[in-house]
Amino acid sequence: MTKSVEYFFSIGSPWSYIGFDAFAELAAKNDVVITPYLTTVVEENGGIFSRNRPEIRRAYWTRDLKRWARLRGKELRLEHRPDLSDPTPASLFVIAAYLDGQDWIGIARALQHAFWSEAKDIGKPDVREAIVTSAGFDGAALLRRQADDDVQNKWSADRVHARDSGVFGFPTYVFDGEIYWGQDNLPFLERHLHGDKP
Repeated sequence: MTKSVEYFFSIGSPWSYIGFDAFAELAAKNDVVITPYLTTVVEENGGIFSRNRPEIRRAYWTRDLKRWARLRGKELRLEHRPDLSDPTPASLFVIAAYLDGQDWIGIARALQHAFWSEAKDIGKPDVREAIVTSAGFDGAALLRRQADDDVQNKWSADRVHARDSGVFGFPTYVFDGEIYWGQDNLPFLERHLHGDKP
């Protein structure tokens, strides 16, 4: 029987990038329909941007990211990154693709890889257009769509839904009313999908 998982993530979250393929594979294997919600850290629920954490915690966060990236087979460029603009506008490409029934997973994957593995400035419209075009998608069409009302409305509504669902950080998966925060919780999500609800 098909199951549905709400997936809250951020293009600007390295943890979302690290766990993205693992979650997509888990969903495919378990006949899961993914409903994506894109937003940024929900501070009103206790989420904390990494830049606002104490340095000792940021140092551990960096080491942990590297460990998990290696485990997941992802290359992270964390040091010597150029100054990049805010990557969140790239979320609008993913939202537009989802609303239009396109391969939003492939588009999100291309944008995340460009940002986290190649340090490309996906906050710039021409950069993200070129990235998704080179990945085989219609970047020009997505660029035009990002300003449309339905795309902007979903972007706004996604944040409200994240806040009201108790989400604070990314990635977060919600299945059958249960929240799983962090890509390291994927094994527990999969157990739940098989009937082992906490």
